[in-house]
Amino acid sequence: MFTNEEQMKKICATLFGLAALSACGTTYQVTEVSDTHASQAKAIFAQEQNTATAQAGQRLSSSQAVRQFEQVVSRVEPVAERFCREQTADRKDFDCNIVVKVDSKKDYRNAFQTYDENRRPLVIFTLPMIADARNPDELAFVMGHEMGHHLAAHIEKQQQQALAGALILGVAAAYAGSSPYVDPVIARQNVDTAVQLGAEIGNLAFSQTYELESDVIATYITKAAGYDPVKGARFFARPENPKHSNGQLSFWGTHPADEKRIATVLATAERMKQTGASAPQKAERKETPLYSQE
Repeated sequence: MFTNEEQMKKICATLFGLAALSACGTTYQVTEVSDTHASQAKAIFAQEQNTATAQAGQRLSSSQAVRQFEQVVSRVEPVAERFCREQTADRKDFDCNIVVKVDSKKDYRNAFQTYDENRRPLVIFTLPMIADARNPDELAFVMGHEMGHHLAAHIEKQQQQALAGALILGVAAAYAGSSPYVDPVIARQNVDTAVQLGAEIGNLAFSQTYELESDVIATYITKAAGYDPVKGARFFARPENPKHSNGQLSFWGTHPADEKRIATVLATAERMKQTGASAPQKAERKETPLYSQE
């Protein structure tokens, strides 16, 4: 059995090691937003939040929507894969063969990035999501955004942060329960609760920053594929319910609509125009405190 001093040393060593693990910053710099961009974004956001002034779009039949989607995929996918290969040349065995698939079974709007059983990167769209897009630019931007999650390794980083959060609170709870005056059963329950809470906190860490980073990547991919990223990003500003009727988060719950993401796209598009840059700036690799979206 460890003494309190020995336990404290173990905790300190663990927390020190987890500091590096939890420092999962961005791969690319999130473009700095000026007052002008913020003002423009505020106007666009207000316009989209009002159904009377929101961007109009032609309602397509299911077959027309699918054909439009396939056209967008044929232009965006090769651009994204080329962008990926150029940007990950220094990352050994990074898979840039991104597969875009359609989930024809789900009856709600959604798009997300994931991996198959062989760890091949996938971007999934449901049919209602495809049909709901008001123009090809929105499809292209959402596609580029989800591909951006893969390029920036967000799933892996979220998993690391969840592990770090769980271990940090778990170790702290274990130390707090080591007193001889604490019922061992209650102490064990407290540790389990702390581990679960820590994992949830870890999964929230950097969520807003990751979303903005994916928006930056999407701006480059969308523009390079011949679409308008600012027009496409309006999809994220729509007044949609963040939750489904069953209580689960909707696409707009996992991709919260706000003025900041529109401003970031505006700033990134302007940077591309002014500098001719074909890729965002890489972020400096340094330890950053965990950020939790409020």
